[in-house]
Amino acid sequence: MSDDDAVRVGVDIGGTFTDLVTVHDGAVRVTKTPSTPDAPERGVVNGLERSRDGEDDGDGDDEGGGGFHLADVSFLGHGTTVATNAVLEGTWADTALVTTEGFRDVLEIGRQARPDIYDFDAEKPTPIVPRDRRFEVPERLDERGEVRRELDEERVRALADRIAEEEIDSVAVSLLFAFENDDHERRVRALLRDAGLNVAYSLSSDVLPEIREYERTLTTALNAALKPVMEGYLGALESRVRDRGVGADLGVIQSNGGLITAAAARERPVNTLLSGPAAGVQGATYVANRRGVSDVITMDMGGTSCDVSLVGDGEPLVSTDVEVGDYTVGVPMIDVHTVGSGGGSIAWVDEGGALRVGPRSAGADPGPVSYGRGGTEPTTTDAHLLLGRLDPDRFLSEALDGAAADVRAAFDDRLGDALGMGPREAAQGVLDVANANMRRALRVVSVERGYDPREFALVAFGGAGPLHGPRLAADLDIPTVIVPRTAGVLSALGLLVSDVAYDDGVSRVRRWDEVSPATLRRAFAALRERGENRLEADGIAPVDRRYDRTAALRYAGQSFGVPVSVPDGEINEERLDALVGRFHAEHERRYGHADRSEPVELVTLRLRARGVVDTPDLPTPTTEGTVDDAIREVRSVVYDGDPRETRVYEREGLPADATFDGPAVVEGAESTVVVHPGQTAAVDRDGNIVVDTGGGR
Repeated sequence: MSDDDAVRVGVDIGGTFTDLVTVHDGAVRVTKTPSTPDAPERGVVNGLERSRDGEDDGDGDDEGGGGFHLADVSFLGHGTTVATNAVLEGTWADTALVTTEGFRDVLEIGRQARPDIYDFDAEKPTPIVPRDRRFEVPERLDERGEVRRELDEERVRALADRIAEEEIDSVAVSLLFAFENDDHERRVRALLRDAGLNVAYSLSSDVLPEIREYERTLTTALNAALKPVMEGYLGALESRVRDRGVGADLGVIQSNGGLITAAAARERPVNTLLSGPAAGVQGATYVANRRGVSDVITMDMGGTSCDVSLVGDGEPLVSTDVEVGDYTVGVPMIDVHTVGSGGGSIAWVDEGGALRVGPRSAGADPGPVSYGRGGTEPTTTDAHLLLGRLDPDRFLSEALDGAAADVRAAFDDRLGDALGMGPREAAQGVLDVANANMRRALRVVSVERGYDPREFALVAFGGAGPLHGPRLAADLDIPTVIVPRTAGVLSALGLLVSDVAYDDGVSRVRRWDEVSPATLRRAFAALRERGENRLEADGIAPVDRRYDRTAALRYAGQSFGVPVSVPDGEINEERLDALVGRFHAEHERRYGHADRSEPVELVTLRLRARGVVDTPDLPTPTTEGTVDDAIREVRSVVYDGDPRETRVYEREGLPADATFDGPAVVEGAESTVVVHPGQTAAVDRDGNIVVDTGGGR
């Protein structure tokens, strides 16, 4: 098969639609199919078959025409929400925990902080493993990994029968200070297996070999609880795509934005908790970098939620302290903040008479009222339609049949009477509340982390992101909004431009005056060897391998470390001094102060092993004609309660380098852009719409 015949496919499963982006024969094709929450793999296969057949479903950006043979698929990347949903819904596997004697209740105790500092009745999250399935074994290591008490192997063997009686599916092993010495954890697993306990195992020394007992034990337990769930899903998906003739190995994107094999995802499902949102950030970073923009805030608004993140110097910000549902997970993740504000978010009036939007969503079925599938509760999408921003005859796929009269009735009956407003006034209120929710989210990832949003561009994507992005950017004085050409399916595109990546780390808590260059060299050498082995197993050529090193430092006595990069090259005393200098500078940028006279501690060393992939050569649009040729109609659209006559453009008809002023609406195949009065817009060489909000410095 020649390179021209090869087909690359990215698949992202959302709450409402399953999106596919296919690159084949120099063309990009977009396919959207309704998600199938009861069996997500079915939606993936449905999308593959529609894309293969070259169907024009009204949702695509089909620039190459016909379909392809599934046997020609050379790459199949996947963003999944299976692990995320299992955590949010508590539908993980029955799991047992084996831990050091005296530490059985680490999961119960958690952190000192309460969920709500002013709520004395607030309850902590339900432990991943209930107390009657948490087992202790006598053993003890000190803080440097030296054995103070040998492992009681007879007690471990006796545990096998007790755990088997619980009919559990998975075992987590998290022993004290195993990040310094993993011998006891590996021996526990071997003894349990030898005793006939044939279940899935997760060791903290593999999953998260780092300090902080709660986070390490929680992350390991969560990985164990998700293993059977991910095994079942990926097994079903691989079986279905194989049955359709797809021969390519399945790749899964992790929360850190890097791809791994399906086999690796089965072993580390906890690394996929933000799989879908991470793919979107990767896609947004790719689009911005092609424009020469390295500092952006990403905003992915889909059917059920809005995910926001920050990219600095062309790289997404990665954190090891991200909350997923009620749980703080310690593995590296792109720092994504999520709010329950999507196109399908339901508007309602609370007991105090206040208008609320979300977090409950109409989802894929029945969906918003405008989908014509029996929905009766007004949503954000319905508000846009009522205010003239969406055309009920054009914004949906052929499988859906919108009815403006039904939308008006829903706003009148469900909101208007309770609020004392007419339908359009209520619709404007819904958008105002939704925008307020998203403004707060954008501030969380920018202002609250020490970044000035005026120095960034906003990349707005997802099916609903371009409807809100220009307004939100203006409110925050963000000068520029970039709406990617494939905005509605950017997460799927992100899968096609992401590198293979494995993150590994180890805690070595030492006063800095005890740290020698040899200490760091040995630790990084061990991390690099593991990374090389993983990339080798994935078939990554040595020339395409990259290794990025970081070290987390802190002032002595602090609880949390600040990560700083460790440049390539031999580590010597001079580089150690430079590393401490970067720590002081980063601490001052992040927290507003630094004390260079305070003693510093090393906390954790981390290494990312990357396999650089060839990004597809995406074709540029070749639309001819003028801006006026792209005008489809002029209609009344409401902005902040004020109706204005507005030009409505066909996105596919806009030529490169086109410019136009707001108010304007640009209707695309899978997203609609609203350019507000006083703003201007232009089309760049890649077909992105770039909106100048007039804000910023």
